[in-house]
Amino acid sequence: MGDEFAIGRRIVRVSHPDKVLFPQAKVTKRDLAGHYEAVAPAMIPYVRERPLALQVFPNGIEQHGFFMKAVPDYFPDWVARVTVPKKGGTVTHALANDAATVVYLAGQNVVTPHTWLSRADEPRRPDRLIVDFDPSPGGRFADVRAAAREAGRRLEDAGLATYAMVTGSRGVHVVAPLRRGPSFTDVHRFARAIAEEMVADNPGKLTLEWKKADRGSKIYVDVNRIAYAQHAVAPYGVRARPKAPTAMPIHWDELDDARLKPDRWTVKNAVARLEDAGDPWKGMMRRARKLPVRG
Repeated sequence: MGDEFAIGRRIVRVSHPDKVLFPQAKVTKRDLAGHYEAVAPAMIPYVRERPLALQVFPNGIEQHGFFMKAVPDYFPDWVARVTVPKKGGTVTHALANDAATVVYLAGQNVVTPHTWLSRADEPRRPDRLIVDFDPSPGGRFADVRAAAREAGRRLEDAGLATYAMVTGSRGVHVVAPLRRGPSFTDVHRFARAIAEEMVADNPGKLTLEWKKADRGSKIYVDVNRIAYAQHAVAPYGVRARPKAPTAMPIHWDELDDARLKPDRWTVKNAVARLEDAGDPWKGMMRRARKLPVRG
């Protein structure tokens, strides 16, 4: 038995639609698929043609999950793919190029799609810069909001356009669209310099310490997603946390709102939020800029 989703000219069947994937939130596989169908018009422009790392929970989020990178043989032919180099060989990733694909993935118990910062045709040339502000347990989200605002100011002063997203987990991503050309090494070096300056100016609250045990109560300024084959949660993606929160793009001035929380939106209210506020990232790639040259 299963549900059928009519998406364009394609029928996507979701088996075991009543399976509960989020016991606390009482969110089923049907609910998950319905979320991805509803947000797809906003989501697809930010994930299209990007290799995916898929976070799969066959028995719900309270049981063992895993990351799937290589496309299984049983995925239908209409799910787009790209084969990219890896150490010692190649790997073939799925691409979420249309609404039918994200609904199909939900039907395969994919809770969270994560995307590369580069596109399939030039996988070694990123077109997105991400600074992830990840608070330590017990930290104040007000400090995360302030750090994200400061990163936006510094990136804009350097000549980039900036966007923000609450991750649905603990933090905030500050994102800048880039014109392709520079390598991951070049973009990482630029972002790392910004991060180092921020930490030097605010060492009591920010850190670049990779090990959690060495961070204390500070916010980790993470630029290490800016690397070949690394990935970040997709906008509007659902997170594997008890209340089924979603990664949600926000308008920049929402970082001033004391009510903002990283998991404010969930499968149950994300669509209403999108309908009310629109897509804060709409037209992002038209504002892509060249990577600035730092003196």
